[in-house]
Amino acid sequence: MVLNYIWISFFIIAFIVAIVKTFLGDLEIFSLIINSIFERAELGFKLSIGLTGIMALWLGIMRIGEKGGAIKILSKIFAPLFNKLFPEIPKNSPAHGSIIMNISANMLGLDNAATPLGLKAMNELQKHNKNKDRASNAQILFLVLNTSGLTLIPTSIIALRATAMAENNIIGNPTDIFIPILVATYCSTLAGLIFVSIIQKINLFNRVILAYLGSATLLIAGLIWYLSNNKAQIEAISSIVSGAFIFGFIISFILLGIKSKINIYNEFIEGAKDGFNVAIKIIPYLIAMLCAIGAFTSSGAMQFIINGIESFFGLFVNDTRFVDALPTAIMKPLSGGGARGMMVESWGHNAMNINSFVGRLTSTLQGSTETTFYVLAVYFGSVGIKNTRYAVLAGLFADLIGIIAAILIAYIFWG
Repeated sequence: MVLNYIWISFFIIAFIVAIVKTFLGDLEIFSLIINSIFERAELGFKLSIGLTGIMALWLGIMRIGEKGGAIKILSKIFAPLFNKLFPEIPKNSPAHGSIIMNISANMLGLDNAATPLGLKAMNELQKHNKNKDRASNAQILFLVLNTSGLTLIPTSIIALRATAMAENNIIGNPTDIFIPILVATYCSTLAGLIFVSIIQKINLFNRVILAYLGSATLLIAGLIWYLSNNKAQIEAISSIVSGAFIFGFIISFILLGIKSKINIYNEFIEGAKDGFNVAIKIIPYLIAMLCAIGAFTSSGAMQFIINGIESFFGLFVNDTRFVDALPTAIMKPLSGGGARGMMVESWGHNAMNINSFVGRLTSTLQGSTETTFYVLAVYFGSVGIKNTRYAVLAGLFADLIGIIAAILIAYIFWG
């Protein structure tokens, strides 16, 4: 419903601005808007077609990992941590397994597997909820961990960047946003966890929790410290680490498949079929949002808003380049498709700005958080929760920290 209002408002606002500009003497504004709409429709289709091959490839690889037991391995690794974070849930409850498998699937970018696992986890948590209309502490924490969106492999963003760069013969590394997204999503997840833990009085200084969070935080902090002190080597380091990490995942999934004695080739084909279906489903949504955003942008309404935000931040900081990326950040909690459209729009005509500061920052922002309101609506709605308590506030707080972290890491990497 929110997305419906956003989509309509883009066109209506663009129309009103165009009328005003026409009376002020801009007689070409309507032609500019119409041309922009048709150009964005063509762009959306081209991107989606290119996206099909890459999504088929990656979901094929992910299918091998899934069937080879990658999710189960991650579940075993993180089981002690989640047992401590959800003290209200009995240790022998099936909810623990569903929660861990859902979070693991999200980390690996397995959205198709993550959603049903998440719905199953929510149903299991509901069994332990005494007040069926009111969100329990465990359900809120689970939702916040989902909306903060900790991601190891930002599949769709890398795929879109690779497609746009290939379509327009742009030289560069589409995976160079890998480390920034990892850092931003970790900050977002940690912030959401701390927010909820304070309210629920979860002891984050418990030895088990501290061992997990402390180790991860030190690793992330050390990475940021090293890169900030070796800025001249950031691009090379990022390229090597992201490439090695992603290819390492592919090899490890194949080895897991060999160990599990599955038909690796057939599983890849089945996963690739899913990737093809996912990419095809994206086409109407991407075209719809790109056309609406194209009308809104070409009318001048978007620039008016950006100028206003830039003037505000200009009172406090000298470098306001990040402001041009904020529409993506603002849209993401409301609509993944809308944020994706904003990201593509920021890349400019023929993706000429895809490797600019703003182009990379919007890619990082797109991957730094989840679609908070959508996740809350689907997961709580599936079990009939009406009173969400502080879940929305906690989710938006995690989003805010993720956005701030994305901006700061962007300045370290590309500033």
